[in-house]
Amino acid sequence: MPEVTPRPLSSLTTLRTGGEPARMWDAHDRDDLIAALRAVWATGEPWFVLGGGSNLLVGDEPFEGAVIRILTRGIERLPAPAPQVARLRVQAGHDWDELVAYTVAEGLSGIAAMSGIPGTVGAAPVQNIGAYGQEIVQTLVEVELIDESTGEVSTVPAADLGLGFRTSVLKHHHGSEPIRRAVILSVTLDLLEVGPAPRRLRGAQLRQALGLGDEDAVTLQWVRDHVLATRARKGMVLDDADPDTYSAGSFFQNAVVSASVARTLPPECPRWPVRPDGLDVPADPVRIIPLESFDGYIPPADTTEPDVKVSAAWLIEHSGIRKGFHLPRSRAALSSKHALALTNHAGATAAEIAELARFIQGRVQAEFGLILQPEPVLVDVDL
Repeated sequence: MPEVTPRPLSSLTTLRTGGEPARMWDAHDRDDLIAALRAVWATGEPWFVLGGGSNLLVGDEPFEGAVIRILTRGIERLPAPAPQVARLRVQAGHDWDELVAYTVAEGLSGIAAMSGIPGTVGAAPVQNIGAYGQEIVQTLVEVELIDESTGEVSTVPAADLGLGFRTSVLKHHHGSEPIRRAVILSVTLDLLEVGPAPRRLRGAQLRQALGLGDEDAVTLQWVRDHVLATRARKGMVLDDADPDTYSAGSFFQNAVVSASVARTLPPECPRWPVRPDGLDVPADPVRIIPLESFDGYIPPADTTEPDVKVSAAWLIEHSGIRKGFHLPRSRAALSSKHALALTNHAGATAAEIAELARFIQGRVQAEFGLILQPEPVLVDVDL
């Protein structure tokens, strides 16, 4: 069994907080992972799994439970489900950015815009990771997971995971339990085989972020290089030499609001309609009514407006909180490069980071009436 000597979680999380757990398991392969989870669940003790540690804020006190580190790796190419489609099965502990680099080198399109996101492949569907208009929901086929309630392993199609904006039925949201308590063992993706040639990018948000016109053609490698450079400028690529990257990435989610609420915000606040990127909704959709069922009545068109995603970074900065801000005598600060990243520059405690997060939430709510929701999973710490 892969039980190991516990290590302080501050040494295993990118926010560099967290005490030592009572027990720790290192699972290097699928069988070890299943065995460790079943053993821990049999005790009834508190537990959580740890991948790259890039989406966690862990409290300062020792964790009275077990931590299972998912260290499994491997990319397997499965039979193609359709022409020009590559199907990959990836182990949960595989580094996400290493997977993206592999797909770009192989000429496989679908996740290049998510280059540089820290963490593991198994964590990606849990909160439906995304960047610049791409989300894993667009390429995810299924996951293999193990349920805590039964200890059984099953394959679950993406449609059954409740994937939404930074959420799924597996996500441990702030203040609530996940709908389904389970751990992902592997992830299966379908990616388009496009090769190394330049091509037009789908998705207005991605083209805008990269400064491309509607008809500009670029390679997958060009997209990856420019996304990595953009993220690095914002301190969103892990770098031990840069304290601005001692963070959990974006600490707050972009707010998703109704179209009517979005209209109450200043017009210069960046916003995007919430719909799958690249699937443009036509202004005048064609409606087909079978002749045998036509009774002379044509139902009115659906005029429901899509929800709108608004920039949390813009809301923070325009509530009066600037990059680099910190509370008096606190060692936690906003990144000097990106208003969404809370950073641990000088040995900040989890309590100091939580205090800064609460202050930011209060300022944004007072100024704009919106409560920003934290993106990381909070363990033994509250906002």
